[in-house]
Amino acid sequence: MSNSKVFANQLINWYEHHKRDLPWRNTTDPYKIWLSEIVLQQTRVAQGLPYYEAFVNQYPTVFDLAEASETEVLRLWQGLGYYSRARNLHACAQTVVKDYNGKFPENFEGLLKLKGIGRYTAAAIASFAFEQPNAVVDGNVYRVLSRIFGMENDISSTNGPKIFESKANELLDPARPSSFNQAIMEFGAIQCSPKSPSCVLCPFSSTCFAYNHNCIDVLPVKTKKVKVSKRYFTYVVFRAGDLFCLKERGKKDVWQGLYDFHLLEAKEIQDIENVISLLNELGLRNCELGTLSKIYEHVLTHQRIFANFVEVKLPHDQMEQLLKITDQLSLYSIEQIRELPKPVLISKYLEDHIF
Repeated sequence: MSNSKVFANQLINWYEHHKRDLPWRNTTDPYKIWLSEIVLQQTRVAQGLPYYEAFVNQYPTVFDLAEASETEVLRLWQGLGYYSRARNLHACAQTVVKDYNGKFPENFEGLLKLKGIGRYTAAAIASFAFEQPNAVVDGNVYRVLSRIFGMENDISSTNGPKIFESKANELLDPARPSSFNQAIMEFGAIQCSPKSPSCVLCPFSSTCFAYNHNCIDVLPVKTKKVKVSKRYFTYVVFRAGDLFCLKERGKKDVWQGLYDFHLLEAKEIQDIENVISLLNELGLRNCELGTLSKIYEHVLTHQRIFANFVEVKLPHDQMEQLLKITDQLSLYSIEQIRELPKPVLISKYLEDHIF
């Protein structure tokens, strides 16, 4: 028996005894598998599971999802982050319905043509739904292969992912691609974890390169670090009675398609004098200005956002003037705001001060 076959057998045997019971593992429906994979991108299972269940309940078929509006999809996605995933999810569903009669392509190459589906997701759907022999490669797989086989290729380099994908396909059991792929990802998630892996209980400890060379913490190799920029937001919350001004965010920044308040962005947090200057520029002098809120912090992959808020109460004639000057703003009641898709940062403020 080849070394690859031995490895696959050991891995799948471990999986059968230790796998978690997750709903997307109990189906071969490509729609539900695709949905789970998109939800779980850069998301922990515990966080993603309720979102997966909510989408399956709200949109049980790809036809249901395709018929929804983007706003409705973003609203259901709210709080999960990486909102481009939700927009791509919706666009992909519409393509599958329009161009494929609601049936996902059954092979890796066909799946790659769909919006929001990369090599990992295509391999996952192809193997889990259609038992196609395509190996998945995600963060868990990088970790397992680099540690067990001593692969020191930089996963942030151009060629690194290709080398790992080739190794994973070499090890893949073509008779059981779904089981192998589920097994290696699960092994990386709960056994060969990023920190404090259970090496003593590992079935591969006797042959594991990293364990036997005391280099668990340095594999996989990743030299490029994500640069995180800081941004400073001051939100001006215009209101007239129980109506509030919000706007839909544009396409060339974070939170595209979500709703927030009038924004002042600068190189540092703004003080109340900056807000007064804005009100003067807009000709809004007959208003009631509140105090600045605490600073809310929100961390994204490439950005760290610091934001504070100030409420400005306007009489109705001044509100009409504001809406004529700033055509992006619209009035919403509290009930309407609850239904709008919003960044977590905005939701936290609303919960603290409005709702």
